Amino acid sequence: MITEIAPAPDRVASEPARPRRKRRAWDEVPRWHIYLPLSLYLLFTLVPFYWILLFALRPAGSTSLVPWPMTFDHFDKVWNERAFATFFQNSVLVGIATLVMTTLVALAGGYALARFDFRVKKAFMLALLCTQFVPGALLLVPLFEIFAKLQMINSLGSVIIAETVFQLPLSMILISGFIRNVPASLEEAAWVDGCNRFTAFRIVVLPLLRPGLIAVGSFAFVHAWNHFLFALMFLSDQGKQTIPVGLNTLMSADSVDLGALAAGGIIAAVPVVIVFAFIQKWLITGFSAGAVKG
Repeated sequence: MITEIAPAPDRVASEPARPRRKRRAWDEVPRWHIYLPLSLYLLFTLVPFYWILLFALRPAGSTSLVPWPMTFDHFDKVWNERAFATFFQNSVLVGIATLVMTTLVALAGGYALARFDFRVKKAFMLALLCTQFVPGALLLVPLFEIFAKLQMINSLGSVIIAETVFQLPLSMILISGFIRNVPASLEEAAWVDGCNRFTAFRIVVLPLLRPGLIAVGSFAFVHAWNHFLFALMFLSDQGKQTIPVGLNTLMSADSVDLGALAAGGIIAAVPVVIVFAFIQKWLITGFSAGAVKG
């Protein structure tokens, strides 16, 4: 008797079908579609910087598109003849003082908003947000009247206070977001170990806020460094003016010294670029953490 042998099952058919890899939009778009717009944007961004370097480094009266022969006469002119050394010193003082005062006050206010509940908390947060829609020019007249009564006109203290007040709302909101991301249970564990609230905050919470504090402090410093209106309105003595006002003195109604103006702009930009080059890692981390609701 002949028995029929059943055919062996197909190995391929018995195995489960592998899911096809879904093609992403990045795989379907040619790379030059990405790199070409980015290159054009980079070119559009860097050409103005090259133009500033060109005017700052080439001799006066030259029309060459390459800064050669290179000269530093414009830098010497603005630093020594136009008192940019004094402007630079005043800007550093205003920026650092604004950074310290804004960070300390925003840290205290942000902790209160993040850890305590009170009746008008939502209304207070809404008021802080609404202050961001008020331009700084509207604050000039009331602040000038206040500083005049306090006899603080023509004083760097008036600019520092004005810059701190202008930066506080946003800084307080950001700091409160950073503190919310720190679990309150860490502080409670420190309380159980015998720490009071201030000690627990200093030992447990404050080290975790370093990226946020760097982000808020750098934002306050850069704004105070570049702000023009407050220094222009509250400071009349040339020996107390800051770099933005000093740049304005290089322009007159009849003529503009382009070489000196470009050199002064580079002097004003270099410290900010150096600061951001060192803190960019913490800056990105800090703003990302503050944007997440805890």
